[in-house]
Amino acid sequence: MSQIKTGFFCSPIGLGHATRDIAIAEHLEKSTTRFVTGKGATKLISEYGFAVNDEYSPPNFDVKNGALQSSLKWLWRYYQYYKDCKQISHKFIETQKPDLIVSDEDFASLTIAQEKEIPSILITDILETSFTKGIGSIIEKKMNKSMKEIIQKCDVVIMPEEGPDQGNIKRVGPIVRPISQTREELRKKFSFERRTIVASIGGTDAGKFLIEKTIQSVSRLNQDLDLVIVSGPSLEIENKNIRNLGFVNNLHEIIYASDLVISLAGKSTIDESKAYGTPGIFIPIKGHFEQEDNAKSEGYSFDDVFNLESLIPQKLESKRTQVKTDGAKKAAEIILQHMS
Repeated sequence: MSQIKTGFFCSPIGLGHATRDIAIAEHLEKSTTRFVTGKGATKLISEYGFAVNDEYSPPNFDVKNGALQSSLKWLWRYYQYYKDCKQISHKFIETQKPDLIVSDEDFASLTIAQEKEIPSILITDILETSFTKGIGSIIEKKMNKSMKEIIQKCDVVIMPEEGPDQGNIKRVGPIVRPISQTREELRKKFSFERRTIVASIGGTDAGKFLIEKTIQSVSRLNQDLDLVIVSGPSLEIENKNIRNLGFVNNLHEIIYASDLVISLAGKSTIDESKAYGTPGIFIPIKGHFEQEDNAKSEGYSFDDVFNLESLIPQKLESKRTQVKTDGAKKAAEIILQHMS
């Protein structure tokens, strides 16, 4: 068995972290890289041939009618989860003795790495959180202060966005998985014969409201369209008239082959949509600050979930414009520079 050089800790909240980590890790040595994550992220990473420990069990978001509920309660559960992750990462680092810790928004592993003076690299698209208001915000501010201290101690912070570097923050541009086939080949592979809309909600059931609204809106449109649902590993869709792919390990190819993607406003899906030139409609969970910021940058808000019937025909006529990015390669080069 090869010595583990890189301990790669991947947040299992959704699948966006896993998809960009796979894109990066494809440029690293597989035999000396081991992931630690959980839930659907474990399955996705393992299907790409990486060694992975299935150990993390994050709290689920409580979402009703598309809006985040009980954010303070979730924040407390997340803190308990963080403490569990510290124990898991401590055991991993003690037994595997990696030369480097890479973390995609898993701050527990960074804390342990920094205590043991092991080089640490953070991959993130946020530098602070803003889930709560009122009394809850006082607790969150303290958590943000701790998070800021961890970020400052990292050897490098890799951000998948454009812009100048600042201190230990390196901005590498969007991080996406590569496409090896033409769009025509992929459309044939997936049997996309008519104009095809793909509705995706990632690795949790938080986007059930979006799937339901999309199905309703497409059914009302008198157009020659196919709707394909990618419901992920956590949500079952009981509709025999809808093509539901469930969990897939190649959503990026499906996005490229489609004519329109409708998704929650996770950064990885937005980046893949833009990189492959597929028009997208991105609806955030109401009250989820990160998704709301991502959606706003693309011209959307939660209320657009009620405008899908008019938005879909408009976006289907949009021009496909691919955005070139080598963010995954740049991120991998940074990681390799910090390996002993």
